[in-house]
Amino acid sequence: MTATHESATGSPIAAEPQPVPGTTPPRTPLVAKAAAELFGTAALVAVVVGSGIQATELTHDVGLQLLVNSLATVFGLGVLITLLGPVSGAHFNPAVTLAEWWTARRGGAGVTLGEAAVYVPAQIVGAIAGAVLADAMFGEPLVKWSTHDRSAGHLLLGEVVATAGLILLIFGLARTDRLRFAPVAVASYIGAAYWFTSSTSFANPAVTIGRAFTDTFAGIAPGSVAGFIGVQLVGAVVGLALVALIFMPGGDAAEQPAV
Repeated sequence: MTATHESATGSPIAAEPQPVPGTTPPRTPLVAKAAAELFGTAALVAVVVGSGIQATELTHDVGLQLLVNSLATVFGLGVLITLLGPVSGAHFNPAVTLAEWWTARRGGAGVTLGEAAVYVPAQIVGAIAGAVLADAMFGEPLVKWSTHDRSAGHLLLGEVVATAGLILLIFGLARTDRLRFAPVAVASYIGAAYWFTSSTSFANPAVTIGRAFTDTFAGIAPGSVAGFIGVQLVGAVVGLALVALIFMPGGDAAEQPAV
């Protein structure tokens, strides 16, 4: 949406369009985008790890621990997307960044290869920093490799499903011009996926790496990281394929009114 204002001479001038949360504004300096991705991913991992530690200190009920962890993640992620979406697109996730680059590689809207090459390292550094920060806040060792093995096949399948659903949601919203709903929709999906996937929905290579640095409730053993990242990338490909199939150009999906 655009607005008009009057200049000093009294003639109307058009204001620049305001970016929609969830998109990647083209005129934002790359250093600001990288900082937003680093800070946002760090904050997200701090929320995930910190709430997991807090939950285990408050109760021994594993179901209640997961509920606390998932609710904190939902609220934290929604706030971060709302705050940083207009700056960097609020990816906080290499799978999302690479998927956006892939869809934009022929000149469409989205990150360039150069931007993706900056985003991904920023996200990984941010994820590690967030895990270390959460451990520091709760008096845990700053870096202690997780012993939580997550290499079972059914957990890997859960990550394929979680990541595919996330990519389908984000790019489906983009195809139907509903990215304004991204803060609520993405946070809600992740909260639901905590419970309906066997892996509790990491769905994020950077977050997976960061969570290996903490031997707490949300951790993942370093030996399980490569498998998780591999299937997350597979899930991203599956998600993009579903977007192409379901939201075909000229189909009815893009013509439906917003609910």
